[in-house]
Amino acid sequence: MINNIIKGKSGEDLAKEYLLSNGYIILEKNYKNKIGEIDIIAKDRDIVVFVEVKTRTNYNYGYAFEAVDFRKQKKIINTSLVYVKYRNLINTQLRYDIIEIYMTKNIKINHLKDAFCL
Repeated sequence: MINNIIKGKSGEDLAKEYLLSNGYIILEKNYKNKIGEIDIIAKDRDIVVFVEVKTRTNYNYGYAFEAVDFRKQKKIINTSLVYVKYRNLINTQLRYDIIEIYMTKNIKINHLKDAFCL
């Protein structure tokens, strides 16, 4: 369990650096409310992006994005809507991305923009 926590944190740090290097502004990291948690909330120009980060050390259990099933997507969306209301983000475009981090021999980052929607 501890290894998964360390792996997850490392993946989130890599995803954050990746987003920053691609011109995103990080608004929140590990945002939590009573509904759930969002790994990274960022701004891509005028779009608020809610990012779920999935980190894997191998491909034994399939692709990382497959872990973000419909139930998980719904939880992320509901969590994001609380954030939008809390921050009073009226008339703001929203996007839901998944960033896969593969910590294999060579670290691979795969950014799936618009991975799911409201």
